[in-house]
Parts: sequence; structure tokens; C-alpha cells
Amino acid sequence: MENNTKQELKICQSCGMPMQEEQYGTNQDGSRNEKYCCYCYKDGGFAQDCTLEEMIDFCAPFEVEGGRAGTVEEAKGMLREYFPTLERWRA
Repeated sequence: MENNTKQELKICQSCGMPMQEEQYGTNQDGSRNEKYCCYCYKDGGFAQDCTLEEMIDFCAPFEVEGGRAGTVEEAKGMLREYFPTLERWRA
């Protein structure tokens, strides 16, 4: 039997991190922003003014640490393909 009360997993549209409700960013009025995580989006704006390549450089070590990539360079290659699919980085 399927559990229909299971919360839908949201992905930060800036860094790709899977988010739990307590990790949502905040809008300018203090309300939750379900599109971006608290590390990327705070008080209605992005926490870091960075380029796509800077975000890839920042996130790549976390991919290695989490076991999703073997090396930082491998992680950067994966993120270069994935990040442009996220809302913040769409061309």
C-alpha cells in the first residue's frame, strides 16, 4: 500500500541539494522559499553572487564527500551537465 502522506522531495534550484522543509530558503518577508535552500537563498536574495562556474567549484567537493563522484574533476564534469537544468542557471 502506497503512503500518500510522504512529502515530495524538493531540490534546490541553485545548488541541486535535496531539501527538507527546515532547509528551505527565505523570502524578503520571512516566508519560506521552496525553490531554493537556506544556503543559497536568504531574505529574498541569493546568498552568494557567483557565476555558474564558481558554484560548480564550490559544490564539487561535496559531491566527492557524499560519494557521488570519485574526484573533484569528475564532480565538476557532472555538475557542468546538471546545473544548467536548474532554474537559476537556465540560459
